[in-house]
Amino acid sequence: MTSSFSGLGAPSFGFLQSTAWRAALALVVVFVMLAMTGWTAVRGSKDDANPLATARSAWEHASFRGHRLPDTDAAPGVLAGFFRALSGADRAALADRYPLVVGNMGGAPVDLRYRANKNALQQAAEVERHRVQDRRLTPVGRQEASRLMHRFESMRGAGRQILAFDPAGGGRAAEVFGDLRQARRVSVVVPGVDTNLGTFERTARATSAPAGMAKSLHDAERSVRGGDSRTAVIAWADYTAPAGLGVGAATGQLAEAGAVRLNALVRALPKAASVSLMCHSYGSVVCGVAAHRLPSSVSDIAVAGSPGMRAETAAGLGTHARVWAMRDADDWIQDVPYMEVGGLGHGADPVTPAFGSRVLSAAGAEGHAGYFAPGTQSLRNFAMIGVGAVTSVNCATQDRDCSAGLA
Repeated sequence: MTSSFSGLGAPSFGFLQSTAWRAALALVVVFVMLAMTGWTAVRGSKDDANPLATARSAWEHASFRGHRLPDTDAAPGVLAGFFRALSGADRAALADRYPLVVGNMGGAPVDLRYRANKNALQQAAEVERHRVQDRRLTPVGRQEASRLMHRFESMRGAGRQILAFDPAGGGRAAEVFGDLRQARRVSVVVPGVDTNLGTFERTARATSAPAGMAKSLHDAERSVRGGDSRTAVIAWADYTAPAGLGVGAATGQLAEAGAVRLNALVRALPKAASVSLMCHSYGSVVCGVAAHRLPSSVSDIAVAGSPGMRAETAAGLGTHARVWAMRDADDWIQDVPYMEVGGLGHGADPVTPAFGSRVLSAAGAEGHAGYFAPGTQSLRNFAMIGVGAVTSVNCATQDRDCSAGLA
């Protein structure tokens, strides 16, 4: 019997074999990539991908002493009033029961946030300790778990003041150096790409990591103020930064989300404090996007190694704050295209005369990651701005009068 499809010929099993081979090869590639990043699919895994969101949901559905708890997104003043009305024992009970919520809550007393985040870090370290022993993970995955476990243990060490902590994804954190409650001047260090819990602190080249940047700046501020304790510095790695120098670093999407979080931080700081933002690399994009929304407590925005602030001029930032910029002569960032086309790029170069910022010396900084190194003019300039001694900064050669009119 002749097939009615005889004109099509016999089925091509070679084609099917080729397709199956391609699919199998693709799966192999996928699993190799996943193994290289330490991921292994674990059926039935109970790890919480977003523990902060889970904790906030529990908070929102709970009551305390017969009353509903306030909205976690309420204004800092509302939340501060809520905690003021509680006894010390009740505040501690909430911090112990909902450490991630209280530890990330603008308006909660800072000492209570430190306590809550110590608890949250201990819980996160326990999660990673179990992952280290989990044979369902790849060796790379267990190694990453071990690294995070030790990082969390370090961050909850004696004397550490963790103002924010979120272990989800790459993770976010903020740490305070100094007495934030008594501070009259607060400096916020806003770091750039590849900022996460894994890079929050370093032993080698410590001042290239957010915690090291902030500690170095705090030491410098105390030095120029003769040990005055009324200064505090925050290592603010509490936004999702781009990973590497890809599309994320070339666009403003992550900066927009970071700017919202930065604005929330500043508005939750002590009302009497004058605030300076010290923005490095992509952090200057975050600061530029946030500038027009920042409260009047922000007196200065200083950027170093900036790829642009998503504005063509300092005036275009829409801020009342003084805008400062610096760049080391050996910083590779000067080779990026300073423009914005179709959402790519971050606009004009902040150190050019046309931009209109006050240009500072960065002598001694040595490249893109050296602006907070002790002994550099860049660190000294950050410190002078942080303590309000703006007439004592070292200006760049091309802007010798950068402090004019500020006496």
